[in-house]
Amino acid sequence: MVLRALTVRGIEGGSVVDVGCGQGDLFHVVGARFARYLGVDAVRYDHFPEQAEFCQLDLDSGGIPLAAGSADVVTAVEVIEHLENPREFMRKLVALAKPGGWVIVSTPNQLSLLSLLTLIAKHRFQAFQDVHYPAHLTALLEIDLRRIAAECGLSQVAIEYSECGRIPLTGRHYPRFVSHAFPRRFSENLLMIGHKAEHDPK
Repeated sequence: MVLRALTVRGIEGGSVVDVGCGQGDLFHVVGARFARYLGVDAVRYDHFPEQAEFCQLDLDSGGIPLAAGSADVVTAVEVIEHLENPREFMRKLVALAKPGGWVIVSTPNQLSLLSLLTLIAKHRFQAFQDVHYPAHLTALLEIDLRRIAAECGLSQVAIEYSECGRIPLTGRHYPRFVSHAFPRRFSENLLMIGHKAEHDPK
């Protein structure tokens, strides 16, 4: 999903900061597009790529210790739902991006058919069951991501979908042509991408 968003916009070169990088899986997907990859997380996992850079930080603890405007692309893949204050987190991501840079955030899609049926049946979204708590704290709709992005001054904001989702009450996934035709309803995850202005409008 992240690679597709970068590719269709021709975004490459420079540096990418992957906030909440986990084992650095995104490096293997997009690392070749950038001169520098920096992963940020609370723990450096054993399988984190040796050729990638790493910065240790508890994301709920405070500011990210990197220079403002230091990255061409800032990503947070399946991270924002784990945090207590998504708006503060988004402001940090935007601050890390260079003028003219991009910010990408992904999270579970609360408006998928599976999630909506779970909400009706269990009064909570699919990715926010008791078993997910307290790891998953904050359920965000796509409108929330759009509003937060606008509050942070991002433009060219778009919502895109994973086009991959499980069929309710089964372990099987929808055929790709179905999830491609109706991505909001049949995708388990979504992505927000936004562009940081070249110059401060103030």
